Amino acid sequence: MGQEVIVSKGMSACSHGGIYSVNPKLVKLDCSSNINPFGTPRRAIAAIQKGAQLLAPVYPDPECKELKSSLSRYLHVNPEWLSVGNGAMEIIYWFARAFVKKRAVIPAPTFCEYELAAHKAGALVDFALMRDFKLDADSVIEKARDADAVFLCNPNNPTGMLDTKQIMKIIEGVESSTKVLLDECFIELVDYPGANTLIGMVKEFDNLVILRSLTKSFGLAGLRVGYSICNPALTKKLSIYKIPWNVNCLAQAAGIAALKDAGHVASARALVKRERGFLQDRIGKLESFSPCKSDANYFMIDLHGRNSTQFRDALLRKTGVLVRDCSTFTGMDSHHIRVAIKTRKENLLLLKALGMFDG
Repeated sequence: MGQEVIVSKGMSACSHGGIYSVNPKLVKLDCSSNINPFGTPRRAIAAIQKGAQLLAPVYPDPECKELKSSLSRYLHVNPEWLSVGNGAMEIIYWFARAFVKKRAVIPAPTFCEYELAAHKAGALVDFALMRDFKLDADSVIEKARDADAVFLCNPNNPTGMLDTKQIMKIIEGVESSTKVLLDECFIELVDYPGANTLIGMVKEFDNLVILRSLTKSFGLAGLRVGYSICNPALTKKLSIYKIPWNVNCLAQAAGIAALKDAGHVASARALVKRERGFLQDRIGKLESFSPCKSDANYFMIDLHGRNSTQFRDALLRKTGVLVRDCSTFTGMDSHHIRVAIKTRKENLLLLKALGMFDG
């Protein structure tokens, strides 16, 4: 077989969803951002409201000690194994600066910020093409020989697919000197997170960093709270690149309050499972769209040859519904969009919007 060639979409092509990716005045329903469909827990909102006057004039705890204690109880992990960032994004860049010196390996398609972080650290990137949107462990392991790091995502973004067994094979198969960043930011909203998370593996593999976020699971996108779990030696190396007061007071207070409401995530997980089946069944009956398999709170839709950028823009102009154009993901074509699973009322609006472009 010939060697696969994957062309990067380039650093400037790493766009994201959300209302500010387009004219926000046009957006009536945002299906491009994959956060908890119930939004932010009430007790987190209450913590922000209560703390605004008291906390706003005060410098935040630079070590996030109380938030780490809350995460420790939530995850059953020692606080020394935790780092807290201004969103998971900040920790991706810490990881790249700390460990990615010459070369990184990244499956494709996946979240574009891994590539950008590696490039900004001065490293080259080798892509390992997925097969039918499934991870090829052998290909990643082969490419990772003598690499500084491998970036993995489970469930993957934008595909929504879990590949836990293949990821475990990669972690076991790469050299111990190769660091592995495993992004589990969406895993709390899959059907069986406990059976798929690899948090327990950080004690066995000294080269493994697990990435999580309160953005997706607890709807704190605007406040920016992410965290990582890894052995204390790696935690210390990550902390070298942390700026003082990187997580603000209100974000810390909201995170502490949110973590007390595990039922918020459990309810969202049940809704996602139910609504994913509903949406995919209804979209599958349309002539012009085919839903792609997913394990997450989002999934891709095949547009049957339509241009995804043009379709996103036309759908937004006509209906006010914003979807994620997948053409900017390295390794993706220009015929797929991604949609977030939301409440039944919102999902019906998405279906109505898609129906206007069917046939």
